[in-house]
Amino acid sequence: MLHPQAKALLELIEQRGVPPTHTLSVADARRFYLERRFFTQPDPAQVGEVRDLQATGPNGAIPLRLYIPLAAAPGPLPVLVYFHGGGWVIGDRDTHDSLCRHLANASRCAVVSVDYRLGPEHRFPAAVEDSIAATYWVRQQAPMLGLDASRLAVGGDSAGGNLAAVVAIAARDAGDLPIAFQLLIYPATDMRRTAPSHTSNGQGFLLTRDTINYFHDHYIDDSAHDLDWRASPLLHTDLARLPPAFVLTAGYDPLRDEGLMYSQRLSEAGNRAAHICFERQIHGFITMERVIDEANVAVELCAAQLASYLGAK
Repeated sequence: MLHPQAKALLELIEQRGVPPTHTLSVADARRFYLERRFFTQPDPAQVGEVRDLQATGPNGAIPLRLYIPLAAAPGPLPVLVYFHGGGWVIGDRDTHDSLCRHLANASRCAVVSVDYRLGPEHRFPAAVEDSIAATYWVRQQAPMLGLDASRLAVGGDSAGGNLAAVVAIAARDAGDLPIAFQLLIYPATDMRRTAPSHTSNGQGFLLTRDTINYFHDHYIDDSAHDLDWRASPLLHTDLARLPPAFVLTAGYDPLRDEGLMYSQRLSEAGNRAAHICFERQIHGFITMERVIDEANVAVELCAAQLASYLGAK
């Protein structure tokens, strides 16, 4: 059953005639996503330090934001490199600022939020290239930033979960970017969009099939790319020897089954992978702590997993 708070939010969206994302121009969709955070997200929590940085990438500078937790332990801190959600088309450091602050404080780990390039201006694999480059940069600059490169994790929600999974695979294959943990929050893992939950949850729960197709078509310009593991990590033929993973999904999310299937593939390949589904929730709920109480529980759970695997104190 749908959580009453999620149901109330959906009813309010309908009553107010909020336009679905797929009916908006890209510019309007980005602006609306940024503005609506004031309604659903809590006020930004105080952290120990916030610094805007720029990573050097092969295609230019990549904006980052570093969060140091309020109760930071002495010495180099473990770090989560975080990729925001938004269908590879919308979202930025500001849309996920509150979430990154909460994760940093609750896990006692530093968080680096990555502003990767977005479609349709920069189509696949631009976001992948930026995400990989940013992760390498954080590792290389870790001593200068007060971070512990040996305790580096990747994570993200939705499109960001997709990118985190892809970075983990690319790092394994390269052999020169050790990653200790991957935090995958309702990740997109299969661009073919054929999982049963795309049908059962395809309408009426905020993220719809129409919006997923809108995001897909602004990110992917050739259907052949759907089969590329950098777009669909679920389709990689070898998912062994990957970092431990925590995969969180939502019961009323079109992407629910993609997260479940990916966690299953990880486990079958011999990795440590835990999966939990918030059965009563919708896609995107983890950033909605102001209006959905279970979002706070989900963030705290993610932070606890992060702290456990990175040895945060």
